[in-house]
Amino acid sequence: MEVTGFSSEVKKEVYKVASLSACSNISGQILMSLVMNPPKVGDESYPSYRAERDSIISSLSCCAEAMVSTFNSLEGMTCSKAEGGISVFPSIRLPPRAIEAADAMNTEPDVFYALRLLESTGIVVVPGSMFGQVPGTWHFRCTILPQEERTQMIISRFKAFHEAFMEEFRG
Repeated sequence: MEVTGFSSEVKKEVYKVASLSACSNISGQILMSLVMNPPKVGDESYPSYRAERDSIISSLSCCAEAMVSTFNSLEGMTCSKAEGGISVFPSIRLPPRAIEAADAMNTEPDVFYALRLLESTGIVVVPGSMFGQVPGTWHFRCTILPQEERTQMIISRFKAFHEAFMEEFRG
């Protein structure tokens, strides 16, 4: 939507109203209003808003660091540090036997890995072949959104799966 001939403050209000009217319920409208206009320094609610926001950011950072560290410790995996997003993208070198098993099922090797992970642990990752990767390389997208207290359980399940998978298809 383009709004011309008005001050920037009027434009902001028009965009706010347009966004709020796009929500189908009151809760959604309130949430959108808060997202678009968070508390500011000096507002009564600013200290609690800032504390909660900082706590969420810190928790996400801890989850990301733990996941990246784990991925980098596993056989055949490398993972770059998360840089402000909600996902990490570990690369995986799959054993030739895993690639052969995937070919036998007429599926991409990273999809094969992701499906086995899901079936074994309930953990969902998005295979890199779903959104492009260099041919012959494999990776997946993994979100860093689990609650901090659940991260270690998820990491433990993932690590056990990966070690068993690599052992099954090694050599």
